[in-house]
Amino acid sequence: ADNLSDALKKLKITTTDSTPDSLEGCLDCLLQALAQNNMETSETIQKSGVLQVFASLLTPQSSCTAKVANIIAEVARNEFMRNPCVDAGLIPPLVQLLNCKDQEVLLQTGRALGNICYDSHEGRNAVDRAGGAHIVVDHIRSLCSKTDPASEKLLTVFCGMLMNYSNENDTLQSQLINMGVIPTLVKLLGIHCQNAALTEMCLVAFGNLAELESSKEQFAYTNIAEELVKLFKKQIEHDKKEMIFEVLAPLAENDVIKLQLVEAGLVECLLEIVQKTVDSDKEDDIAELKTASDLMVLLLLGDESMQKLFEGGKGSVFQRVLSWIPSNSHQLQLAGALAIANFARNDGNCIHMVDNGIVQKLMDLLDRHVEDGNVTVQHAALSALRNLAIPVVNKAKMLSAGVAEAVLKFLRSEMPPVQFKLLGTLRMLIDAQAEAAEQLGKNVKLVERLVEWCEAKDHAGVMGESNRLLSALIRHSKSKDVIRTIVQSGGIKHLVTMATSEHVIMQNEALVALALIAALELVTAEKDLENAQLVQILHRLLSDDRSAPEIKYNSMVLICALIGSEPLQKEVQSMAFLEVVSKLRSHENKTVAQQASLTEQRLGVES
Repeated sequence: ADNLSDALKKLKITTTDSTPDSLEGCLDCLLQALAQNNMETSETIQKSGVLQVFASLLTPQSSCTAKVANIIAEVARNEFMRNPCVDAGLIPPLVQLLNCKDQEVLLQTGRALGNICYDSHEGRNAVDRAGGAHIVVDHIRSLCSKTDPASEKLLTVFCGMLMNYSNENDTLQSQLINMGVIPTLVKLLGIHCQNAALTEMCLVAFGNLAELESSKEQFAYTNIAEELVKLFKKQIEHDKKEMIFEVLAPLAENDVIKLQLVEAGLVECLLEIVQKTVDSDKEDDIAELKTASDLMVLLLLGDESMQKLFEGGKGSVFQRVLSWIPSNSHQLQLAGALAIANFARNDGNCIHMVDNGIVQKLMDLLDRHVEDGNVTVQHAALSALRNLAIPVVNKAKMLSAGVAEAVLKFLRSEMPPVQFKLLGTLRMLIDAQAEAAEQLGKNVKLVERLVEWCEAKDHAGVMGESNRLLSALIRHSKSKDVIRTIVQSGGIKHLVTMATSEHVIMQNEALVALALIAALELVTAEKDLENAQLVQILHRLLSDDRSAPEIKYNSMVLICALIGSEPLQKEVQSMAFLEVVSKLRSHENKTVAQQASLTEQRLGVES
C-alpha cells in the first residue's frame, strides 16, 4: 500500500519532468496493485486524482502509452470507475491512439474503450462523440483476413469493444449497421471459425444487431445462414449452441433469411437435436429441445420456406413433424401442432393433410389434454384444426370425423386463448354447413356459454368471436329451433349490439342474422328486439352517412321484416323512417337505391 501511494504521488509530481524509467516504475507498481486487488486499488487511484494525469500520458510518442492504456482498461472493469474515466477526459486521447500502428497500444486501447463502454451510457456517448467506432470498424476491415495470433487477438478485442459500445442502444446499433459492419463481421466469422474467442465475440455482436429490422435486410445479402449452420454443426457444448440459437431466432423472423437457413440445412440440425434430447430429463437438453422445436416452427412461418419443407406433403421434414404430435413431450406436442397450423396456410396443403388423416392425430392430442389441460397444447391443436377447416371441401369431412364434438369438450375452459380458438374452429366448421349449424345451434349448453362469453369485456377477441358464432349458427342453419334456443338463452341483445360494431363485417353478419330472426320467429323474439332498442339502432345506421352500402341495404331489409310486429311497427312509425329512406332512393349504390324504393312502398302501405 505504501508503494502504491508513493507511486501515485510520484506520478502526480513527475509527469512533467520525469524520466521514462521512473514513470515506468510507477506504472508497473499500479499494474501490480491492480492485479492483487483491482477494486480497492481502483478506489485509491480515483481518490488520488491521477486519472486526469493519465490523459496527458496517452501520447503516441511515449513508450509508456500501452501501460497507461492497460491501467485504464483494468480500472474500467469496475462499474464505479467508468464515469470518472469519461469525466477525466480520457476518451478523446484514447480514440486518437486508435490511429497508431503499435499492436500493443492498439490492443490495450481497444480494451480500455471496450471496458469504459460496458453498461455505461456516458462511456458510449463519449466514444461516439470522439468518432471511435468508425476507426475500430476500419481496423476490423483491414485485419479481417489476417489469421496470425496477434491479429486475431486484436480482432477479438475490437469486436468486443463494438459489442459493448452498441449493446442495448438502437441508435448506436443503427450507426454500426449504416457503416456496413455486418458484411465484415460475417466474413470474419467465416475466416476465423476455428478461433473460439473471436467467433464468440462475433456471435454476441450479431445478437446485438440482429434485433433491428434494418440489420435483417443487410444480413439477407450475406452468407450468414450458411456460416451459422456450419458453425452450429461443429458445436458440442450446450452454451455455444445456445449462443448461436440467440442469433438465429431474431434472424429467422426475416422471410428471406428463413429460406436461406432452410437451404443451408438448419432444419436437419434441429431435427437431430430433437431426436437426441426428446427422452432426456437433463435441464440443458430440455432447454435445447424447446429452442430447437420453437425455431423449427418459426422457420415454417415463411410461405416459401414452409412450402419447401412441405414438399407436397411428401417431405421428410413434414413427416417428422407429424411424429411429434403423439409424442409424450408436451414441448414436442406443442411444436408439432403449431407446425401443422403453419403448414395449413394454404388450401392445397389443408386438403392434402385432411385426406391423409391428420385430423385424427390432432383430435387424439386434444383428448389427452381435456383433463390435465395443458393450455398451450390445447391452443395450438385448436389453431391447427381451425386452419384445416378453412377450405370448403374439408368442412364436411372434418364434421363427420367428429371434430365439433372434440372441440366442444373444451367449452368449460376458463382460458381466453383456448376459448378464442375454440370459437373460431366451430365458426369455420359450420360455414355453409346447414345441418351442423342446426345441430350446434340447438345445443343449449353451447348457446348459453356463447351468451356468457358475449359479455367478456376484458377479452375483446373472445367477445367478438362469440357474437360471430351466434350469428353464424342462425345464418347457416336458417332454423326456427336454433333461433328459439338463442332467444331463450338471452342471445338477442348481443346480436343487436353486434350490429353497432366498428367492424363492417360483424355489423353485416348481425343484421343478416336479425333479418332471419324477424322473418322466421318474429313473435318469439319481439320482446327482446324491443328491449334491445333495435329500431332506434337501425334509424341511426340509416341516417349515418358513414354506414357502408351493405349496412344500409340490410338495415332496410330488416325494417321491412320488423313491421310484421305490432309493437315494433309502432316504433318504426314514431321515428320518421320514411324521411330517411326516401333520401336513400338517390343513393349512388343501385342495390341500396332499389331497396330504398321497396322499403318506402312497404312503410307507406303499413302506415
